[in-house]
Amino acid sequence: MTVPLPFDNSYARLPERFFARLGPTPVAAPKLVRLNRALAAGLGLDPDWLAGPDGVGFLAGNHVPAGAEPLAAAYAGHQFGNFVPQLGDGRAILVGEVVDRTGTRRDVQLKGSGPTPFSRRGDGRAALGPVLREYVLSEAMAALGIPTTRALAAVTTGERVYREEALPGAVLARVASSHIRVGTFQFFAAQGDVEALRLLADHAIHRHYPEAAESARPYCALLERVVAAQAALVARWLNVGFIHGVMNTDNVSIAGETIDYGPCAFMDEYDPATVFSAIDRHGRYAYGNQPRIAQWNLARFAETLLPLLSGSEAEAVAEAEAAVAAFAPRFEEAYLAGLRAKLGLATAEDGDLALGRDLLRVMAENRADFTLTFRRLCDAAAGPEGDDGVRRLFAEPAAYDAWAEGWRRRLAREPLDGAERARAMRAANPAFIPRNHRVEAVIRAAVDREDFAPFEELLAVLADPYRDQPAFAHYADPPKPEERVLRTFCGT
Repeated sequence: MTVPLPFDNSYARLPERFFARLGPTPVAAPKLVRLNRALAAGLGLDPDWLAGPDGVGFLAGNHVPAGAEPLAAAYAGHQFGNFVPQLGDGRAILVGEVVDRTGTRRDVQLKGSGPTPFSRRGDGRAALGPVLREYVLSEAMAALGIPTTRALAAVTTGERVYREEALPGAVLARVASSHIRVGTFQFFAAQGDVEALRLLADHAIHRHYPEAAESARPYCALLERVVAAQAALVARWLNVGFIHGVMNTDNVSIAGETIDYGPCAFMDEYDPATVFSAIDRHGRYAYGNQPRIAQWNLARFAETLLPLLSGSEAEAVAEAEAAVAAFAPRFEEAYLAGLRAKLGLATAEDGDLALGRDLLRVMAENRADFTLTFRRLCDAAAGPEGDDGVRRLFAEPAAYDAWAEGWRRRLAREPLDGAERARAMRAANPAFIPRNHRVEAVIRAAVDREDFAPFEELLAVLADPYRDQPAFAHYADPPKPEERVLRTFCGT
């Protein structure tokens, strides 16, 4: 069989101890649920072929294309603060890499593709619900402009997987700049394998941060760039109300992308203590904790690089500490820039962060919806006649009124007029996010009734999140009390 997929797997050219070579486990009756045709075309792949029988067979793991060198990558990781020296791809196979139409090398991975040496007695499979959740959430994040892995396709397998009940099986084909994680470095650091650390760091520099190779201290430059990428990423999460749910070090991408969507969700009512993940019983990865945890994860990354930074332990530690310490100001800068845009501030003043935090405080005290509050502020920014829509979101509308007085004084010092400001704010404050009750509803329709029409409609709405869509305005509504979904699950 000739497969028109131009694979070239550079990771497979690293030493054998970096991975286990094996192919996906075939499935009984693959059926295409959805193909991301635009993404496929951007990767230089033929969408029509992928949607055909041979392409669906590839997406399900039944066919390995020529040029692919499928593998399951080895890595370690801190899981809820506890170090596990070997994790690895337990239900995913990196089929290969392609160079997309922009010249960027991208991984193509099949998630749910069967057991590997890293499965730890698991079946290596994925249920349909978590596959659809990752498809929706990752594509919504891409549309919001946040760095993320992408969903190429979802395929059902014609088989059942067993969790607490029998569920339809599925495979997610996903695309990433790479799947190199903090945990990948930790795997070799735990073994004291400095040669592997150097090879991995050189590979990461070549693939993601080639300018670091020109530095006098390339491994310190790598650390600094990963710190900067993660600071910018987590700031963007907070500015849209996103909660990753499982910020373990094995879920932190060196490329600065959002990766491994499990029990993730977007907030409805603003509360920095919000947790959705059923396995996060103590709130370690709550919304408001994400910057602190990101810096903690980066400190673990810095530890792995110590043997590469300097021959002097004291100098290496000093370099690592300085690089990790830079996270906080970088995060604050990125977060404040996003917050200013959300508030309609095109210029910078010293009190802007306090103004934004005051709004968040009264939102929390009044259980105001995060996304709707900022979206309706766009109308209020055009003129006081828009205030009523925001006031209705607050248990005590006077709390908003008191905050808005200071906001309007600040806006009076801005150069833009009301209409221009409102337009700019609508580009920073989405109308539509993948609200958890909507995501669960499309999963239930697909799993219980094999009805994928709600899934398709939700994806269509989320593909254009910053534009008002009157025909689908109800998708912006927060859940009714009986619709609220308070716990999400990772699906393993």
